[in-house]
Amino acid sequence: MSKDKKLKEKILKAQQDGDIASLYVLEQQAHDTFDEETLQSFYANILDLALERLTQTLEEHRAMDMNEVQDFATLRALYEYAIEHYSAGESNDAAALFEVLSGLSNDEKFSNAIKLHWMAAQEKISFDDFLDRIADIEATQRAGTFYISEFKQEAQKLLDNMKDKGGKA
Repeated sequence: MSKDKKLKEKILKAQQDGDIASLYVLEQQAHDTFDEETLQSFYANILDLALERLTQTLEEHRAMDMNEVQDFATLRALYEYAIEHYSAGESNDAAALFEVLSGLSNDEKFSNAIKLHWMAAQEKISFDDFLDRIADIEATQRAGTFYISEFKQEAQKLLDNMKDKGGKA
């Protein structure tokens, strides 16, 4: 059996099992093996599974647990989806997604970081400006998180500005 066929079988099994974490484990292999169109389908499947888990979580009135592998992978997929919107200039959609994400996890550090994303998108700060002025990419890389978790001093100004406007900072 070819490597390509084996990989497709592994991906299909993970999809059938609703196993987002396994799909992320197979991500590099998918990048090395598939063309752009197939990769888009791969990520669309991850997103579909994440949206199903989001719906289920909301219906159960529970918070996602960063220590539970499927919840972690779901939060990552939803975060990447929100970032995709933000980087495409769709700040209203991104803000709505970040708002939901900020209340979805039991991890306070994640929730607080996502609130800053939400506020920046709400304030129509471009994604590039967010990366340049607010996010601390080097510190985030050192922290090893899948999300932008470290911020520059400018972030405090954003928080203060939202508080002054009577926002939920």
